Order: sequence, then C-alpha cells, then structure tokens
Amino acid sequence: MGRTALVLGAGLGGLVAAENLRKRLPRADRVIAVDRAAVHFFPPSLLWLLVGEREAGDFSRPLEHLARRGIAFRRGGVTRIDAATRQVDIDGETLSADALVIALGAEYAPESVPGLAEAGLNLYTLDGATAARDALTGFSGGRVVLLTAAPLYKCPAAPYEAALLVEDFLRRRGLRDAAEMAFFAAEPQPMVVAGPQVGAAVRGMLDARGIAYRPEHQVKAVDAAARRIEFTNGALADYDLLLYVPPHRAPAVVREAGLTNEAGWIPVDRHTLQTKFEQVFAIGDITTIPLKMGRPLPKAGVFAHGQAETVAANIAHAWTGKGAPRRFDGYGMCFIEAGGGRAGVGKGDFYAEPTPQVEVRAPSLFWHAGKVLYEKYWLYRRF
Repeated sequence: MGRTALVLGAGLGGLVAAENLRKRLPRADRVIAVDRAAVHFFPPSLLWLLVGEREAGDFSRPLEHLARRGIAFRRGGVTRIDAATRQVDIDGETLSADALVIALGAEYAPESVPGLAEAGLNLYTLDGATAARDALTGFSGGRVVLLTAAPLYKCPAAPYEAALLVEDFLRRRGLRDAAEMAFFAAEPQPMVVAGPQVGAAVRGMLDARGIAYRPEHQVKAVDAAARRIEFTNGALADYDLLLYVPPHRAPAVVREAGLTNEAGWIPVDRHTLQTKFEQVFAIGDITTIPLKMGRPLPKAGVFAHGQAETVAANIAHAWTGKGAPRRFDGYGMCFIEAGGGRAGVGKGDFYAEPTPQVEVRAPSLFWHAGKVLYEKYWLYRRF
C-alpha cells in the first residue's frame, strides 16, 4: 500500500506542490489536494480584471480538473490540524498523511480596521476586484485613494501596479484631468524588502503619473458616510473611490494547531520549509522567514512556487531515494505592470546578506508580453 501526501490549499504554491509530487512519486502513492473553493483563479490577473482587460472566466479553472493530472481533489474546509500525527479534519472527515504540506495562504481581515470593509473595495479578492472594475467604469471624476492597510501583505508590487493601471485606465477614458489620485502606504517605501533602489524606481513611476504618494500612513478607521480616512499619525484624507489592500492573518485553524509564532505565522526552516513537526511543511503566504535585514521574506507567488518545488523534491527523495535533496535559495522575480501595455520587472537574491540584492528593469512592451505569456502557460500547464 502506498503513502499519502496531503496538500492543504490549492493556490499557487499548493498546485505546484501537488503537481510536482505527482510527477515524482510512484502511482501507488496518493497525492491529495484540499481547498474550500471549487475553482482556482490566477491571482496576478486580478489587476487586469480591475481595468476591464480580463473577465473572471479567462483566468479561472475548475479544481476537479486536477484529476486529469492524477491528483485527487477534495473540496472542503480544513477544520482541524493535528501536526504531530499528520491528521487533518476536512468538514468533519479525518484524513491521515505520511507528509503534510500546508499551503493555506493568508486570509484577509478588513474588519480589523473600523469602517474599511464598508467604505472601500478589496483589490485582492475576485468579488472586490470585480466591484472595483464596475466602480471605475461608472466613475466620472473625483478623488481616487489607494491604501495598504498594514505594512505586511502578499504581492508587494500589486497595489502599486493597481495604482498605475487605474491611472492609465482613467487617462484612456479621458477622465484623468477630472481625477485626483493618492496612494497612502502603511510601509515606508514601495516594496521595502527589495531595497531602496527598487523603492525609488517604483515611486518614480507614481510621481511621473501624478499619483501623490504618502508613506508611513497607517490607517486607523474609515468613515464611510463622510468618505473620510483617519490615520494613526492624525492625518485625514477624503475620497470618492477607495481601493484597499486589507490586513492579512493566518487562518485560525493553523493558529489553533500550535503551528504559528507570536506574530501569527508559521515559522519554517528557510531552506527546507519544514515546520517543527516531522514531515510537516508549510509554504507560501502562511509562512514567516526572517531575513538578516530585520524583515521577513515577502509574501509572493514566486517564492511559494520555488518553495513548493523544493518541498516536493525532498519528500520524493525521502520516500523513493531518487533525485537529490533541494534547498530553497530565496531567489525571485516579479513583474510590475505600469499600464499602456508595459511592465517592468524586479528580480534578485532575497537571501543575500546583509540585504537582498535586487535589480529592477524599466517598463517595456517585452516584460508585459512576458507576464501575459506566463498567465497563459500557468493555466495551460496545470489544467
């Protein structure tokens, strides 16, 4: 009888982990992917949905199609994790695993900021991005505010990309002169972990497009009726349309399982992604990996992807003796959409010490085409 590898979460990291486990393990071994959703969508494409360049169906696929790849899909919510025994309850049914990969991601907590959910639109959910697109379509002028509600959030480039794409959208519709745009950031600079060079480059993009940038503005509360934002430093800001990145937190089930640290995330070995429990791994946004510079590794899809490949290779090596052990090296890249059919790119070694070594390339048609091609490849390759 074969072994069972159980992957909790079918987002970017979970899919890569399940796919690579299936490729590397004998057919007698089972690979099970679990997710509460029936459909996977490619998160980077939410930015294009926001400005009317995609429909949800363009970048969504049914997770039941994983069966075509030999991966068993179990839809349901994870209600209990016993990491010591590698037993997991899925809507009341207990599954046991020989190896457990936790890829449940970060959940959003807009309700932790009084008034935020009622006042604005969440850029990071399918419903929120769709509502934001509809609001922009009906927009005729006024003040557009984008904000990051907390300094730690996934896809560090995404809110800045959203600002540039919204500005481009308004310009193409002849509404830019009727719109004032401002970005209030909880962080001290764009993409802070990537370093001052990258931050300055992104801020330069905002400045060139007339988007006022206000760093180190931590939102305290939002008054939806008055359309006014209050910040912890005493500043106030009015808006006509508010687009936000919500605070993030790990799902309660991993906190209740004793997997998280005092900050609420799962600490892992930075090279193997193993938790403090044997044959229990965590990857992607749910993890925390401290860097020498004093901040954690950013929560980004490219890291979840690399971590998933590492974990799958090491589980397969432990079980079959084939291949070689792998180490996650902290290298990553991300596209930075700038509008006008152009995108920049940042890439480098985030494990470099004393600070990550990251370079940024200016926006071009070439990098935008690369992002479009990757979207198509991702969906074709996995479904």
